[in-house]
Amino acid sequence: MSTESPRDVFTPSQLNTLARDMLETTFGSVWIEGELGSVSKPASGHLYFTIKDARAQIRCAMFKPKSSWLRFQPREGLRVLGRGRLTLYEARGEYQLVLDHMEEAGEGALRRAFDELKARLAAEGLFDAERKRPLPAFPARIGVITSPSGAAIRDVLSVLGRRFPLVEVDVLPVQVQGTGSAPQIVDMLQRAGASGRYDVLMLTRGGGSLEDLWSFNEEIVARAVAASPVPVICAVGHETDFCLAEFASDRRAPTPSVAAELLLPNRDDLARHLEAMRRRLHSRQMHILRDAMQRTDRAALKLNALRPQAYVQMLCRRQADAFRRLDAAWQRKLERERARLRHADAILRARHPERRLARLRERVAAVANRPQAAIVRRVAHEALRLRGLARSLEAVSPLATVARGYSILRRADGAIVRQINDVADGDAVTARVRDGELGLRVERRIPRR
Repeated sequence: MSTESPRDVFTPSQLNTLARDMLETTFGSVWIEGELGSVSKPASGHLYFTIKDARAQIRCAMFKPKSSWLRFQPREGLRVLGRGRLTLYEARGEYQLVLDHMEEAGEGALRRAFDELKARLAAEGLFDAERKRPLPAFPARIGVITSPSGAAIRDVLSVLGRRFPLVEVDVLPVQVQGTGSAPQIVDMLQRAGASGRYDVLMLTRGGGSLEDLWSFNEEIVARAVAASPVPVICAVGHETDFCLAEFASDRRAPTPSVAAELLLPNRDDLARHLEAMRRRLHSRQMHILRDAMQRTDRAALKLNALRPQAYVQMLCRRQADAFRRLDAAWQRKLERERARLRHADAILRARHPERRLARLRERVAAVANRPQAAIVRRVAHEALRLRGLARSLEAVSPLATVARGYSILRRADGAIVRQINDVADGDAVTARVRDGELGLRVERRIPRR
């Protein structure tokens, strides 16, 4: 007898499914850093590639739409940092990593350092809205801290010159990226603030990668911006770029051009504002002049009214006016009395005895015919009721049954024959039919079977 234990036999599909479940449940989300290889992006929009180091590689996939959200173009040889989950492609039995996030490795390290420093400075209150100062409405002199050869300074000077040519602008040159740029920016901020020459400072540069903009994320720059005795507006990079210097500044602008627009009013807007103020001033002056003229006219009328002749004329006018009002009052009272008399006359006419007697005669005539009509209705009602009773009696009368072809048998003693045992053979009986009676004799009784 064989003692061999039974064996578990799997199909390839079952084994791959088991292996995939073990991979997905054993490993959660994992981070991986390495070099891209075999990058492929078919028409479906999914991204297939490998991530490798000097000794090994792993197949990876990034499915749409996450593959379309990447902020860089994946290419072979590029070092990346990714996050995903381990799984197994059952159809081929291939172990792979499905990514849901991927970034360039260097930028990822910078981004983590950015987030950590931002959280620490925010906890200190360096970015609080309560410590930010408003920008001056009409600055006379502006200091622009930037690279003198960059595109940002050209945009800033163009906007400032177009909006308000009278403002004085000093370009304070610094290195805006690379080694040593952060200390230069800090030194220029401190010297510009201590000089007392500027109403506001602008810290700006054009766009670039996170590494290019890193000087504006240095802690010493953020603290120097926050400590500046002069209000600082900061515009670094494009609208989607954010740096710590912007968070620490008194005002952030999405681009250098927008920062210039925020600093100065538009001269056309100022011209329209001045014209509106001129019109309001003219309107106010005209109002004051009209008010003074009205006061003068009232004073002249008052002086003219104080003369004796004017006083007598005033009394005459008042007397005439009183007579007119008195006559109007009498006319109104007279009309009211006339209306009251007309109303009383109408009431008396409506209550005249002749009219009341005529109405009473009409009522008597109407009432006189009522008893006779009531008797006629009563007689007709009783006749209908009697006819109904007659029909009811006729329906239950034996004679009605006889009229339909039946007969009533009676013995000689007058008793009604209801069954054959009520008579004997040879008995004489009388049959009542519809139009008379028949004399009959019983010859034979036949019981019903």
